[in-house]
Amino acid sequence: MFKSILVPIDLADTDLAKPALATAITLSQTWSGSIRLLNVLPMTPVMLAEYVPADFDEQQRQTSEEALAIVARESGIETGRISSVVRQGGIYHEILEEAMQMKADLIVMTSHRPAMRTYFLGSNAGHVVRYAKCSVLVVRH
Repeated sequence: MFKSILVPIDLADTDLAKPALATAITLSQTWSGSIRLLNVLPMTPVMLAEYVPADFDEQQRQTSEEALAIVARESGIETGRISSVVRQGGIYHEILEEAMQMKADLIVMTSHRPAMRTYFLGSNAGHVVRYAKCSVLVVRH
């Protein structure tokens, strides 16, 4: 049923992603599916560009790719069934774009318990749930 699963991961808080990754692993094993790990890097604000090294974005991308490779390796999923990608931009927009590009059947992500501010502003998970073209499973942390 779920052959292609996308798991967005915030590398600044990998403990938050563990429940989502564990769920995705179980689902992928059940249906012999594959998992794609995704990390979204924020755009460097123009006003900060002169204060960071010229290759700052590339350094961040490389660091993120290495960290995702470690997460993939530690997941226990065989290499051919797990992949990773780093995108840059708005979090929920890039999650939705990646899901569309890879033709994901399911997005599995973790969300904090709602706080009062998220009822008014919305969260990344909320945006993904509302606008995704595929099923979304939000695992509460």
